[in-house]
Amino acid sequence: MVSAALKDAQSLFTPVTVYSLLACAAQFAVGYILAQIWGRKCSGTDRWVLVWLFYDAIVHITLEGPFVYMSLVGTVATSDNIFAELWKEYGKADERWLHSDPTIVSLELLTVVLDGILALVLVYAIVKDKHYSVSGDSGGLTAPASPSPVPPVLTPTPPPRRARVRYPAMVDVGKWPLFTLLGAQEVSSIRQACVFGTSANEAIYITQDDEVFVFGLNCSNCLGTGDSQSTMVPKKLDFLRGKKVVSLSYGSGPHVLLATEGGELFAWGHNGYSQLGNGTTNQGVSPILVSTNLQNKKITQVACGSHHSLALTHDGEVFAWGYNNCGQVGSGATANQPTPRRVTNCLQGKVVMGIACGQTSSMAVLDNGEVFGWGYNGNGQLGVGNNGNQLTPCRLAALQGLCVLQIASGYAHSLALTDEGLLYAWGANTYGQLGTGNKSNQLSPVHIMAEKERGEGEWPAVGSKRTRENTEEAWHRETDRIVEIAACHSTHTSACKTQSGQVYMWGQCRGQSIVLPHLTHFSCTDDVFACFATPSVMWRLLSMEYDDFLTVAQSLRKEFDSPETADLKFSVDGKYIHVHKAVLKIRCEHFRSMFQSHWTEDMKEVIEIDQFSYPVYRSFLEFLYTDNVDLPPEDAIGLLDLATSYCENRLKRLCQHIIKRGITVENAFSLLSAAVRYDAEDLEEFCFKFCVNHLTEVTQTAAFWQIDGNMLKEFICRASRCGAFKN
Repeated sequence: MVSAALKDAQSLFTPVTVYSLLACAAQFAVGYILAQIWGRKCSGTDRWVLVWLFYDAIVHITLEGPFVYMSLVGTVATSDNIFAELWKEYGKADERWLHSDPTIVSLELLTVVLDGILALVLVYAIVKDKHYSVSGDSGGLTAPASPSPVPPVLTPTPPPRRARVRYPAMVDVGKWPLFTLLGAQEVSSIRQACVFGTSANEAIYITQDDEVFVFGLNCSNCLGTGDSQSTMVPKKLDFLRGKKVVSLSYGSGPHVLLATEGGELFAWGHNGYSQLGNGTTNQGVSPILVSTNLQNKKITQVACGSHHSLALTHDGEVFAWGYNNCGQVGSGATANQPTPRRVTNCLQGKVVMGIACGQTSSMAVLDNGEVFGWGYNGNGQLGVGNNGNQLTPCRLAALQGLCVLQIASGYAHSLALTDEGLLYAWGANTYGQLGTGNKSNQLSPVHIMAEKERGEGEWPAVGSKRTRENTEEAWHRETDRIVEIAACHSTHTSACKTQSGQVYMWGQCRGQSIVLPHLTHFSCTDDVFACFATPSVMWRLLSMEYDDFLTVAQSLRKEFDSPETADLKFSVDGKYIHVHKAVLKIRCEHFRSMFQSHWTEDMKEVIEIDQFSYPVYRSFLEFLYTDNVDLPPEDAIGLLDLATSYCENRLKRLCQHIIKRGITVENAFSLLSAAVRYDAEDLEEFCFKFCVNHLTEVTQTAAFWQIDGNMLKEFICRASRCGAFKN
């Protein structure tokens, strides 16, 4: 019987059986590998679902698929292949498989089509849900295109976070040290501002009332105050009062150019090379109207190099004057130009839309998107393919076919932004200011591609350009359109802002040479120059756009104790405090519990508070709306009690801070007693040390003799251990 059983077992495990088991194992392995690749961003649970779906699809398509095929062209019995041998084994159990019975064939056909293909559809659905993102441009969902080699990439370096569009934040002029000299009211009145100078030590600002103020070092009379005295207190330039400023620029002397809404051009400051355009080399101690050759011309934009000047008119004409040792005035010669002269040659009959200046070079962009450069070109900053100076405007042939919208010039490098959001850079690269990943100068424009920072579960959309070589990571990255570029002739720093609100910087940043664009947490390019440029000047005339928009924090602050919108009142000492249940529930765990259905307070419109005073409770509620506490130290003790009762640890720390700042000999022991009572160890230690340091005075106060006897004994014992009574 045993031998018969062994014979039966041997007949079960034929070579075909082994092939079948190996095939199943191989199919599972393939399914597992595919799940790891396609489910790279999926959770562990989802990946095992993908393993099963891939395995299910492979089994039905590779195993039952051949059965359907053999049955359609003949029968299993008449076929001769490895799959036929397998199905012949199956046919021993049921001959309908062997002879391709129509019922069996139809069943298998449905299985292959429905089960196998449906499994693949489910795989696609899961992967799409985890990896694909909707493109606003294409309006569809697509897989990434094949990656290809690309120019240098803006590589995000901070920890991964989801890219997002940010509201254009109002620039804080307080990031420039000079403006910390102004009071809050003065700062709030500023509409436009500019910081300049060799050490960022001069400033101009225009108020909401169109009054122009200046302050700072006043090097070369660049403040235009009529004298050469420096001033830490802003002085008003009455000559410019009421003039709406549309453009402002400064040189290295420095000299200053200012264009008004009416098209007038004013200049003052350093004039050693006639860069003020008044035909002399005398310093401009106060603003002068530049009118030579500009009669009936409306100036819309100005730009300054180190010692030369450009002005753009409403008609698209460019005028230049000042230092011309390298041809930066564009006159065809190298003699200095004392008054404004129109730049012609290749610009004759063309409409210029924008201008920019490097230290000794000039750039212009036309209405058709062409770019021209002239002046010094020793570092290739003109982008014409060589390093020879150009005495007249020369077109950048390398940008042929591109429509440039904006140009910006650094000390000896240039940036250009096209209408497709593409960034190009060329010129000097000593500090990595081109963002190419090295420090080699570039004689022609190099394409710098912005790479959109991507959160988990997002895949590139239609039309996105690949930014990595052929790696798996390239499937999870997408280029981001650039909307603004920034550079300044007095720095070696570059910056840009993308459509998603991300700001990058590169070049010389606080002494470091950043050779690849670095993703920052700034909301605007101006912040880059305030915090990292050397000197920390402004790269443009900064405009503060004041409107009625309020941030969430400002809106909450505004609605505190507002009867119009409140849905709850607290009655404290006979006075009402109007609040919003939703805000209290969000901000305080005590109120979150209170406003549950099983608390009676949840149904009330007025809640009586009798254990705390009105100032204390109002300060607590205001803290929930503003994160600020403004109380005298004596009332802060009551707020500390409340914070302890409500388990508001941050509020406890704020109260302790207020109490520490307000401690005196008279209240020291009262504060120590309160600290012990509310278990504020840090405050207790602080008050104890204060009392010991002023022991003689403290022991003569009324508060000292009014404390509890046990606490007095504890204090004396503790003070003695500290050696307070040695003398």
